[in-house]
Amino acid sequence: MANSDSTSAATVAGEDTLPGFLYALTAYLLWGVLPIYIKLVEAIPPLEVVAHRVLWSLPIAGAVLLFRGRMGDVGSLLRQPRMIGMAMIPAAFVSVNWLTYVYAIGSGHTLEAALGYYINPLVSIVIAALLLGERLSGLKLVAVGLAVVAVALLAYNAGGLPWISLVLAFTWGFYAFFKRRLPLGPNQGFFLEVLLLLAPAVAYVVYLQATGNSHFLRAGGMRDTLLLLSAGLITAIPLMIYANGAKLLKLSTIAIMQYIAPTLVFLMAVFLFHEEFDAGKLLAFAFIWAALIVYTWSMFRNRQRG
Repeated sequence: MANSDSTSAATVAGEDTLPGFLYALTAYLLWGVLPIYIKLVEAIPPLEVVAHRVLWSLPIAGAVLLFRGRMGDVGSLLRQPRMIGMAMIPAAFVSVNWLTYVYAIGSGHTLEAALGYYINPLVSIVIAALLLGERLSGLKLVAVGLAVVAVALLAYNAGGLPWISLVLAFTWGFYAFFKRRLPLGPNQGFFLEVLLLLAPAVAYVVYLQATGNSHFLRAGGMRDTLLLLSAGLITAIPLMIYANGAKLLKLSTIAIMQYIAPTLVFLMAVFLFHEEFDAGKLLAFAFIWAALIVYTWSMFRNRQRG
């Protein structure tokens, strides 16, 4: 069955494992340096970049399944309309997340992108409260409150909500929520997601080629072509590594480790891309970091009690 990988992994999901830690660490480090790639393709429209991310991720995901002898699962998945319907939800959320992230980095809003992934674990708490009926109480409520203050400060200073941060946080939060509800192994789940996104991606790439607006295979544009071809590696490898690692770690461990990527993104925004980081943003980020300290402390405390 297609969920045999997830079933076997679930046997160790109650405790942390070294392979899980190394998988997750690798994925977060790769995500942390992803803005460098996105800066290289900033002259290409974000929708075209995302279309190629989908297009070239599929063969990589398929190769992984072939290597692991799991390609037979795909046929059974495609014969299950309910499974396809369930997979369409995380596929939609991850596509919006990718598009927003590429736009954010390419348009000079890397700090907002970092903020989005900083507040993501706190957004996940809210999602759990809304969809699973979990109570917001104690330190978690304090952490969420501090994050709300940070967002309010940024909104006040900028004259509007930091929509990039909020879209990234909520789309990734809902993606992770619905992804975990899929009774599939991580590799099969990712393959199904990009397969569902393939038709609109191909249609858009063909449209760009037909209208002469494509950066792919453009005369004299070998650099852009190579960068777009590499979009599959940039997308599929960290996502599949993360998906495998998440199955082998406690949720509390994943929640703490996910600060690695936005911290690297934040450092690049300030020191490599030289984005403006004034006193107002410093104060807002101080509230976010305080929220994450409170949240992390609550995770450790619950873990010790367990």
